[in-house]
Amino acid sequence: MKPTLVLMLKEPRAGRVKTRLARDIGRVGAAWWFRHQVARLLRRIEDPRWRVVLAVAPDRAVGSRVWPERFLRVPQGGGDLGDRMARMLRSMPPGPVCIIGGDIPGVTRAHLARAFRALGDHDAVFGPAPDGGYWLVGLKRVGAVPDGLFQGVRWSSEHALADSVNSLRGRRVALVDVLRDVDTAADL
Repeated sequence: MKPTLVLMLKEPRAGRVKTRLARDIGRVGAAWWFRHQVARLLRRIEDPRWRVVLAVAPDRAVGSRVWPERFLRVPQGGGDLGDRMARMLRSMPPGPVCIIGGDIPGVTRAHLARAFRALGDHDAVFGPAPDGGYWLVGLKRVGAVPDGLFQGVRWSSEHALADSVNSLRGRRVALVDVLRDVDTAADL
């Protein structure tokens, strides 16, 4: 049961990706940054200890040539971020699953290895972000993924991490490294 790392990605099209960053640096600049950030990220996180799966949006972008062919690609499907992440956690092969986004320049293999190790004696793991959100979520997946997972989460707010932890209803949760994602030009 090899662990799975899911990378949630949007197709890097101007006006459709990193919209808050685009307000600061322009739509083309934000799409360019995201495309190159993801390419660097994929080189940094690929590791024989886990399989990497690209969960892409929109669903038709599964066949895009933007992403390297060596990675399995799956559609994210509909719904809000919580719906899409819960779907990924339920649909991956047996074993631990961690999910990250493509906009975390500081993530390394060591960060990911710590998160997967934390699932050894915890049901879930989160990598907090300084803004109250998180850059990583993972589940041990020895049983069913909780039905209410990510319900009632106030996304894109300082409450996202706390709300997500609360949706796990008493399960053992580990917190790992705090990392910053890129939402605005100030984050760059």
